Amino acid sequence: MWITNFAFPPLELKVEIDSKLAAQSLEAALAESPQFAQFQPQLTWRPLAQGGAFFLQYGNQPPAAFAGLWEFQNAVVKGYKRMSGI
Repeated sequence: MWITNFAFPPLELKVEIDSKLAAQSLEAALAESPQFAQFQPQLTWRPLAQGGAFFLQYGNQPPAAFAGLWEFQNAVVKGYKRMSGI
C-alpha cells in the first residue's frame, strides 16, 4: 500500500472592495446605528481556506457585548453585497 501526501496550495480568491460602495454601505448602516461611528469601522475582505469573507475592521475595537454590534456588521456587509451585485 502506497501513501502519498499531496500538498496543494490554497485557492486564493482575491476580492477588490469598491471603496465608493463600501463607503455607501457604511453610511447607510451608520445612519441607522450612529453609535458605531466612534469605532471607525472599515469593510475588509479576508481570504479563508476555501473562499473568503467580508468583515468589519475597527480602528477602536468595540466591546463584544456592545448592543447591536452583530446587526450593524451584517447591515454593512449585506448592504455592500447588494450594491455590488455579489
